[in-house]
Amino acid sequence: MKKVTVVGAGAVGATCADVLAQKNFLDEVVLIDIKEGLAEGKALDIWESSAVNHFDTRVKGFTNDYSKTEGSDVVVITSGKPRSPGMSRDDLISTNAKIVKSVTDNIMAASPDAIIVIVSNPLDVMTYAAHMASGKPANKVFGQAGVLDTARYRAFLAEELNVSPMDIQALLMGGHGDTMVPLPRYTTVSGIPVTELISKEKLDAIVERTKKGGGEVVNLLGTSAWYAPGASAAQMVESIVQNQKHIFPCCVRLDGQWGLKDIYVGAPVKLGRNGVEEIIEIELNEEEMALLNTSAGHVRDVMNVYDKMNLS
Repeated sequence: MKKVTVVGAGAVGATCADVLAQKNFLDEVVLIDIKEGLAEGKALDIWESSAVNHFDTRVKGFTNDYSKTEGSDVVVITSGKPRSPGMSRDDLISTNAKIVKSVTDNIMAASPDAIIVIVSNPLDVMTYAAHMASGKPANKVFGQAGVLDTARYRAFLAEELNVSPMDIQALLMGGHGDTMVPLPRYTTVSGIPVTELISKEKLDAIVERTKKGGGEVVNLLGTSAWYAPGASAAQMVESIVQNQKHIFPCCVRLDGQWGLKDIYVGAPVKLGRNGVEEIIEIELNEEEMALLNTSAGHVRDVMNVYDKMNLS
């Protein structure tokens, strides 16, 4: 039986559950939330769309009952306070670290063998918090960051170039947020380097827009995005459960790659049944390496804030 749990039935979690159900490769999707009736209601709403959207995946919701998550292959954690206008990801750390740690403890009690995918913000340090709380190997606990960031990057490029976003392959590294490291050298459109199709000025502008992609949505909506983050997490789950071994940029713990150790940042990985099956240490030039080190320094600062909270 293929079973996935999504913790947090807010906009991101419910979207992730809906996308997973519609992909129709799972037997069961479980939604969990602390708010009475929320997970039950959203799960019921999704399930009632099954005849229309042609899927058989059972979708069930429960209020804070982690016993119902037993036997999950993958658990996606979206729980936490969303960003509001003017709030940085780092402002969220105190509240969300406690939430993510509590959720991880509950998940480990019910499904100790599950692979854990973190979506909660601030993403990099929440991945760190979940990994520390779970005690699992690093390849079993990682974060959804670069999948979303590259999705935004590809969407912006497709709009500018008037091509299908599905033809664009792209890669980003570093922390999830304003210090992310887009890599135009590794961006192609059906194999054509993007630098041959767009001016440097326009490409630089798209890179900057990508860095602030989350903030752009927050400013428009007054809250965080959910369609793209939810779908991005679902894509990761599919690659894991279906053992597709897609190469995605994910937030992972580095162990010496690029000279970085014991830090959680975005890097290209192969995702399969065992979680992160390989971290692909691509070659970076001097400028890209400098940007990665700057981004890693920012992540390290936030990790230090978490450490001082003594929650582990």
